[in-house]
This record gives sequence, C-alpha cells and structure tokens, in this order.
Amino acid sequence: MMKRKVIFSPFCIFMTLAGLAILIGVMFLQARMEHWIGVYVIAAAIVTLCGFAFVYSPQFISVEDGAVNVRRALATKSIPLSEIEEVRLSPPTMGARRLMGSGGWFGYWGWYREDDLGRYFAYFGRASDCFLLSLRDGSKYLLGCADAPEMVEYIRKQLQAR
Repeated sequence: MMKRKVIFSPFCIFMTLAGLAILIGVMFLQARMEHWIGVYVIAAAIVTLCGFAFVYSPQFISVEDGAVNVRRALATKSIPLSEIEEVRLSPPTMGARRLMGSGGWFGYWGWYREDDLGRYFAYFGRASDCFLLSLRDGSKYLLGCADAPEMVEYIRKQLQAR
C-alpha cells in the first residue's frame, strides 16, 4: 500500500481563500444594506461552489486493494489496476483547456483537454506533481500527489506483478 497527500499550489490556496473572502464580504455587505435576496443568492453560490469542491477536490492518492484511489472529502474514486494500460509522469501543459471543472478552486479537478493528451479527467493540486493514467477503454486521468515519481514507480511495479 502507498498513500500520498495532494499538495495545493500557492495559486490554489490564494484562489480559494480570496474567492471565499470576496463572496463572504459581498454577502455581509448585502446584509448590511438589507438586500436579503442578494444574501440568499450569494449564500447559495457559496454552498454550491463548496459542495462541488467537497465532491471533487482531491485529498490523497493511494494504491491499495488492487486499485488506484483518489480520496476526496465525500467520496473515493477507484481505478482498478486491471484497467490501467499505462502510467507515466505528465505535467499539464500551458495549452490545457478546462472543459468543465476547477482551475484552482480547491485544486484542479474536472474535464480538461490538451492537444497532445486529448481529453482527460484531472485530480491534482500542483502541476509539477502530475502523472497520467491511461486506461484500456481510452479514458485518461491526470492525477497529482507528493512524490509523484515514486507513486508512478509503485504503480508500475503493481502492474508488472499482475
């Protein structure tokens, strides 16, 4: 078993804290001016944005029980080792386009597209910590955690042992 923490970049931390501070500040300003509909709308936006983050934002990457697991606050995404065709280090390029998901709000998660990689689902906190899992069905996952090269080698050894 191997388990590594997802480390958020300074940009992710800034975006998350600044975004929350701005939303909460505007909500209190609306409350002070007694614009209650504005308060409710902003409160709903905060709950929605944080809800998506709790569902998708990665916390840990682990390899155990025959699968690569992405631990999130409310769920775990498991990718069976038997479905993995290739694993390699692969930081995203500057040409990555976010199709749907987060570009720094509680990390990077969601659907992205790059010219050389195609479409993939991402779960990472820093671009320098990324590795790519290519599955037999053509799906791709860009994951990121501390000690990514060590994680890639561990997954390769697990794949060879099968």
